[in-house]
Amino acid sequence: MILSLKQPKLTITGFNSKITDHHRNSASKFLILPPVSKPKINKLSAVTNSKPLHVSLIQSFGSSCVVCKAYEADRSDGELVVEKIEAAKRAKIGVYFATWWFLNVIFNIYNKKVLNAFPYPWLTSTLSLAAGSAIMLISWATKVAEAPSTDLEFWKSLFPVALAHTIGHVAATVSMSKVAVSFTHIIKSGEPAFSVLVSRFILGETSPMSVYLSLLPIIGGCGLAALTELNFNMIGFMGAMISNLAFVFRNIFSKRGMKGKSVSGMNYYACLSLLSLLILTPFAIAVEGPKVWAAGWQNAVSEIRPHFIWWVAAQSIFYHLYNQVSYMSLDEISPLTFSIGNTMKRISVIVSSIIIFHTPVQPINALGAAIAIFGTFLYSQAKQLGRVEPRSAILGPFGSNVWLIYRWVAAQSIFYHLYNQVSYMSLDEISPLTFSIGNTMKRISVIDSSIIIFHTPVQPINALGAAIAIFGTFLYSQAKQ
Repeated sequence: MILSLKQPKLTITGFNSKITDHHRNSASKFLILPPVSKPKINKLSAVTNSKPLHVSLIQSFGSSCVVCKAYEADRSDGELVVEKIEAAKRAKIGVYFATWWFLNVIFNIYNKKVLNAFPYPWLTSTLSLAAGSAIMLISWATKVAEAPSTDLEFWKSLFPVALAHTIGHVAATVSMSKVAVSFTHIIKSGEPAFSVLVSRFILGETSPMSVYLSLLPIIGGCGLAALTELNFNMIGFMGAMISNLAFVFRNIFSKRGMKGKSVSGMNYYACLSLLSLLILTPFAIAVEGPKVWAAGWQNAVSEIRPHFIWWVAAQSIFYHLYNQVSYMSLDEISPLTFSIGNTMKRISVIVSSIIIFHTPVQPINALGAAIAIFGTFLYSQAKQLGRVEPRSAILGPFGSNVWLIYRWVAAQSIFYHLYNQVSYMSLDEISPLTFSIGNTMKRISVIDSSIIIFHTPVQPINALGAAIAIFGTFLYSQAKQ
């Protein structure tokens, strides 16, 4: 028979003894244990009060002699359950981040192609919101996704979020219509600075001095990149800055609005798209107008032909998808962590756009970008100071479940083959030098993802080395051009 006893708040030394029941009458004969007198200790052993105590055997010999043998449980079931939940949550966030970054890169590529052929950012922004709204309305109507249950209070709390989202979206699109994608995202890398300041003055959250100091290289790097940009445009620069501020407000208000609500992150963003579309449409008509759109559309279709329609559809759909995934991740993380992930995402966008659009980059401009990225590493490090990681975080996503280990081993083996197969397929189409550039860029995403998912502490000198390597890649790309 196995019994579990709650251990008292003391340490018992030497547990292997006979316990005698001095019962008063025969009615109280069974398993009534009196206070245990302190036995003589022959061998020194310790039973701690940090783990539950289990009785492995109880035997009754005739009258009143009971023999007990006890052992400590190695680990409680509660600990294992908590570790599994934490591991699953980290894996889920990791998948969200990877999908979010990939979809965002695709969106930015098609968005820039559309804006190069059709320089009307207000209509482009409206079409992006319209596509997302249509997708979710169809999903709700066909029961593919469960429609949210909302009331008037929900829409009232959503309005400031939708207003900030609309401003940020249009400002970013205007910026990308005037300057290179890489420049817009270099400036938008300063979002953590806005996030910290807004969190301080709006939410009343204070941060350590190290966090504030880490913002200096971010701001300085963005400023250096702006001053040395070859195709600098003030409208493009201001658009990126306004977008930074608006999106920080959006993220903070979103987190506030999502607290205590039954609406999921996916449906929350769908409602946000619908309300933003209603806000944006009249302004888009007033600023640009149908006549201008018709002439520009005809010109773009005549030059690019059906490809242009595909570009518009792709940028609109991918815009909704990447934002939807980002809001699903916002369900699980804080606004500051969201801003860090957003900044890391921009590295992939910057590098991809430089390679695809052959954007000329000055060495000093690349240095500014590297300093801003270095500041982001410092910011991440400062946020980790004084934080004690749980045992499950140190163990990584496996915890102590052997079946999870088997699954992860199988997954890494399969994905190892797949990613190498795709890399060799790309090598058929490009030169070895271009392949090497792409391989280096890939490592940037791996570094950023691993730091976020595994909460890897980063020393400043280590981050500086990473930034120098990225800067060298920019110089290499410039030299090849």
